[in-house]
Amino acid sequence: MPIRLPSTLPAFKVLKGEGVMVMGLKEADRQDIRPLKIALLNLMPKKIQTENQFARLIGATPLQIDLTLIRMSEHQTKNTAAEHMAEFYRPFQDVKGEKFDGLIITGAPIEHMPFEDVTYWDELLEVMAWTQTHVHATFGVCWGAMAMLKHFHAVEKHMLPAKSFGCFRQSNLAKASPLLNGFSDECVIPVSRWTEVRQTEIDAAGNGLKTLLGSADTGPCLIEDPAHRALYIFNHFEYDSDTLKQEYDRDIAAGTPINVPLNYYPDDDPTNKPSNRWRSHAHLLYGNWINQIYQTTPYDMEQIGA
Repeated sequence: MPIRLPSTLPAFKVLKGEGVMVMGLKEADRQDIRPLKIALLNLMPKKIQTENQFARLIGATPLQIDLTLIRMSEHQTKNTAAEHMAEFYRPFQDVKGEKFDGLIITGAPIEHMPFEDVTYWDELLEVMAWTQTHVHATFGVCWGAMAMLKHFHAVEKHMLPAKSFGCFRQSNLAKASPLLNGFSDECVIPVSRWTEVRQTEIDAAGNGLKTLLGSADTGPCLIEDPAHRALYIFNHFEYDSDTLKQEYDRDIAAGTPINVPLNYYPDDDPTNKPSNRWRSHAHLLYGNWINQIYQTTPYDMEQIGA
């Protein structure tokens, strides 16, 4: 089954060109099934790129997905056309009366700031509380994951002495988890962050938190939080093959001190074309997450959060 997208959304043409099954809203409505309602709270500045990345992953399952794009109500993006935001995004205050089978909260390039100094922090607190009554399963990514850990478990983020930047091996720490169905003993995932959460503090928080993927070099990668029906990932399975290259080239052009991303370019030489070594595990993880939602979410959406 395909992912339901407006035919005018840029991701529709991109994903269709890649062979991902996409369906316009009119065609999807003819099918007599209930699609899974998945929302994407997109906090990244490059909205269209992020839409493509997550739609690609959640649209690769056999289930029909109805994707809703959400923005913070008062925050105005400077990097995406206002026309795009007006046509395809709904402010959180307009959707908070609705229920969703799943919600993805993306990262945001504001790691250096204390959470409380973020202009939309108060509304994000409202979003996170709302997930407990209106969302069946939530997936926090990078800064979004750290925000959820801070809110639900008082686990703090910590600044790193240097940016963790490159592709790093992660160990499969929970081989029996259905969320890691099909995973190898190790996988590679892009990492791009200035902050970390610490395994000792996750262990001390308790509350059923379980680390599923982790690395001696970059710390916890994927954490399950059954009490809040949530997953937290601090790295970037959703990245395109050239996303780290874009970040590296941007910093070099701006004169920002940055190391060549480790284990990314062949021979660590930025003149070489990077290869994608994480795509298959990315599809496995998001496909497993969607499958778990499908198996456990109520058919009657009014029962979500009951």
